[in-house]
Amino acid sequence: QVQLVESGGGLVQPGGSLRLSCAASRGSLLYYSIGWFRQAPGKEREGVSSISQSDNWATYADSVKGRFTISRDNGQHTVSLQMNSLTPDDTAVYYCAARFDSPGSTWSIARRYDYWGQGIQVTVSS
Repeated sequence: QVQLVESGGGLVQPGGSLRLSCAASRGSLLYYSIGWFRQAPGKEREGVSSISQSDNWATYADSVKGRFTISRDNGQHTVSLQMNSLTPDDTAVYYCAARFDSPGSTWSIARRYDYWGQGIQVTVSS
C-alpha cells in the first residue's frame, strides 16, 4: 500500500506558475501510474493529467494542454505537475492518485485509482 503526499500548492497571480509534487510517504511510486485531479468548489472532481508507470505515456485534459506538464523522477520517487500560464479557472484543490495499471482511456476516471493524497490548495488570484 502506498501513501501519497502532495506539495507545492499556494497562491499565485494569473499568468504565474506553480509546480506540484506527489511523493510517497510510505511505499514507492515506481510501480504505479499517477494521475492528477482537481476539484473546485461546487464542481465535480476532474482529471487533469496522468502518467503511466512503465513507458511514461502521458495525457492531459484539454483545458490544461500546452500549459501543464507531468513528469516522473524515479530517482526521487516523485511525480510532478508543472503548471504554467495559470488562470483563475485553475483554482481548485489538487489531488494525486495512484493505480496499478496503465491508465489508457480511463485515465480521467477517479474511481479507477486505488490510492489518493489528501489534496493541496491552488489559488490563482490577483
